[in-house]
Amino acid sequence: MDGLLAGIEQLALVKGLKASFVAYPIVNALHIMSIGALLTSVMLMDLRVIGAFRSLPQAAFVALLRRVAFCAFAGALVTGALLFSVRAREYAAMPVFLAKMGLIVLAGVNFLAFMRLCRAGGGEEPAGGGAVALAGLSLVLWMSVLFAGRFIGFL
Repeated sequence: MDGLLAGIEQLALVKGLKASFVAYPIVNALHIMSIGALLTSVMLMDLRVIGAFRSLPQAAFVALLRRVAFCAFAGALVTGALLFSVRAREYAAMPVFLAKMGLIVLAGVNFLAFMRLCRAGGGEEPAGGGAVALAGLSLVLWMSVLFAGRFIGFL
């Protein structure tokens, strides 16, 4: 595994990212922007499912924010991979980094469970305690991802 991670750090793109005065800060800023958009859209969706913003139609509101969340997640994934590649061996050895990746996987599983509940209910608007519980868990998981990610930069 160490050889693979060392190889990632030696890729030309990664070397260029390390050597550039502007590229790394731009990628870092784009990662932060993506995370901000992702967390905002997820939080608003979850809060709507929980019962906030009742004046907004849930199906349309959630459908719009789901598209924003997918785009933001894609941006965070690409920029996060680039940031990881600069110090792949160091990050892969950090328990907090591994915890962050695990939390992202759990958030994904939670989302799949939520989507399954939507389909079981016959539409885009799940109702009941199951949906509320999954939305609440989503809030906790994504906030935990944020905190774990912030700790990475300080360890």
